[in-house]
Amino acid sequence: MSAVDNQSSQSNWGAAEAVRSAAAPTQFISFAIGDDQYGVDIMAVREIKGWSEITHLPRQPDYVRGVLNLRGAIVPIVDLRCRFGQGLTEVSPLHIVIIVQIANRQVGLLADRVLDIVTFDVSQVQPVPRIVDGSRVNFLAGLVTVDNGMIALIDLPNLLSAQIEGEELAMPEQKSAVAGQRS
Repeated sequence: MSAVDNQSSQSNWGAAEAVRSAAAPTQFISFAIGDDQYGVDIMAVREIKGWSEITHLPRQPDYVRGVLNLRGAIVPIVDLRCRFGQGLTEVSPLHIVIIVQIANRQVGLLADRVLDIVTFDVSQVQPVPRIVDGSRVNFLAGLVTVDNGMIALIDLPNLLSAQIEGEELAMPEQKSAVAGQRS
């Protein structure tokens, strides 16, 4: 095989590989909040740990339960049940915290239990029906049907920056940055 033939076959292999990776299945960690199933992209998950005591901070939104010291990093803990408008979670040692990376920060997501690692093609994701503008569905990236039900896929960046009913709901460091700009 000549060098030109070899180079041509390598570039064809690269194109075929790009097509395969574009159509490659994606994986999500599925977890439960009550009877509902949710999922987050496995590539955003840094760690899953059992519930432990946290430090509560004053003047935070109800859904920010406090912070956790994770090997020297201060990680805010978001109560997903509360964030989705279903009331505060009554935590117990059976609850779990899923540590995810959102942009350049780690955030802990409080949930009832981890269910599974789910693999599916992106083409299987269905849009979330939008019945009311500004509703809490902005936290969701889509829905996927699996063997035992439907999983609502969480849109992590919107989970922390969305507005609900005109109320500004930003993470504490976002609020302090805004306050610093005003002074």
